[in-house]
Amino acid sequence: MSRGIIVGMADLNIGKAPDIITTVGLGSCIGLTLYDPVTRVGGLVHYMLPDSKAVSNNSNIAKFCDTGVQELLKRVTMAGANRRRLVAKIAGGAKMFAVNQESNVGSVGERNTVAAKQILRQLGIQLIAEDTGLNFGRTVELHCDTGDFYIKAVKKPVKII
Repeated sequence: MSRGIIVGMADLNIGKAPDIITTVGLGSCIGLTLYDPVTRVGGLVHYMLPDSKAVSNNSNIAKFCDTGVQELLKRVTMAGANRRRLVAKIAGGAKMFAVNQESNVGSVGERNTVAAKQILRQLGIQLIAEDTGLNFGRTVELHCDTGDFYIKAVKKPVKII
């Protein structure tokens, strides 16, 4: 029997087959999954900002790419995932607000996407699929039995990556 595991904003969690890990409301935020296809252990972090060092109130590690992805990696490996087999998928990173070009607010989604790719490269984890950018929010589900990452958006067909 599968458990539905909910991950909130600035939150992370892990599961094992047949669990389904879900997060809603990915706008400029990124939903990043790590998954081991052999043990079928997976995890999802819903982070809001690319870099914890740029903010003084940074105690919530899941709020930031740099600290959230590191914590997710630690938790999935503790649950039985093999680091060498891990693959990653990302979704989100939308440009949700029309702002002038000088503002950092409009580019946070893009900066979040770049940060995900940088940390995965540093950790030696292959990014095998992504659904990022554009200007709409997403709800995502990681199906731990298959590793499929379902992306749902209003008035759009469900995408599986």
